[in-house]
Amino acid sequence: MIPRIQSPEQKPVWQAMLAQAVKSTDELLDILQIDPARLKTRQLAGNFPLRVPRGFVDRMNKGDHQDPLLLQVLPVQQETAKIAGFISDPLEEIDTMPVPGLLHKYKGRALLTATGACAIHCRYCFRQHFPYTGANPATDHWQASIKYIEQHPDITEIILSGGDPLTLTDARLQSLTDQLENIDHLHTLRIHSRLPVVLPERIDEGLLAWLTTQTFKVVMVIHCNHPNEIDTDVSAAMKKLGRAGVVLLNQSVLLKNINDNATTLAKLSERLFSAGVLPYYLHQLDRVQGSAHFEVDTATARKLVAEVSASLPGYLVPRLVQEIPGRQGKTPL
Repeated sequence: MIPRIQSPEQKPVWQAMLAQAVKSTDELLDILQIDPARLKTRQLAGNFPLRVPRGFVDRMNKGDHQDPLLLQVLPVQQETAKIAGFISDPLEEIDTMPVPGLLHKYKGRALLTATGACAIHCRYCFRQHFPYTGANPATDHWQASIKYIEQHPDITEIILSGGDPLTLTDARLQSLTDQLENIDHLHTLRIHSRLPVVLPERIDEGLLAWLTTQTFKVVMVIHCNHPNEIDTDVSAAMKKLGRAGVVLLNQSVLLKNINDNATTLAKLSERLFSAGVLPYYLHQLDRVQGSAHFEVDTATARKLVAEVSASLPGYLVPRLVQEIPGRQGKTPL
């Protein structure tokens, strides 16, 4: 049996790379050799500044101010527009939080916002205004969340989300799952993470050791929107996860001028499958404040998925869905 995770004396490579992420719009455009005058960018401070790992920047096309990876992370003036229907909590998640950081929206499963930290700040993120400081389940070492789950035997699956749970150290993850493993009615551990895509170095020996010691069935739902996000390092990381027994699924968000054409979506599905990942969901944009310029109308979304369905086998076609507050699951479109 692989030994339990122990706190390393030195920080692993991925943590150093995370700390070295690009955090300046000027630096990002300079690396990409793009004239700032070609883009109506905005300088950011506060809770949701620019952040993007350098390895993800390396996958962007130099000189291309319309690069689909760049557009996902670049702060632009359009974010400041006040558009009716675009609000800070579009999924009304605060109303589904019985204890800090635990969301219980759907029967049979609950979600822990295990951390507010992310490796990358995607400008369409539906939790960019989430009150992580007051909704931190780790402040009491998870006890309130653990107690709630224990008292609800209908919960058989726990979802680790955030932020991004894989920004936590292996030791922190181990501490949490050690407690969850004592709850008899929990059977599945689901992890929602963008790190295997934007920082594949996170899939190291320590993380794989933690995953392989789980008594849970482990499912990881990654987040990838465009085929250019998947390079050889990302593909290798996915295959390591697969060999560790992790079920790998992908969810994308349909984004205007980024992946809103059938050729791109089909290529994404094929590249994911080559890396051992099955397409799962294609989300209509959650209407969070500042993201209106990414929205694709539902009629166009349906047409795109129909075109993808005509060119790929069914198992490579993601389900087009929208999350509507108050409903008992994702709404198929």
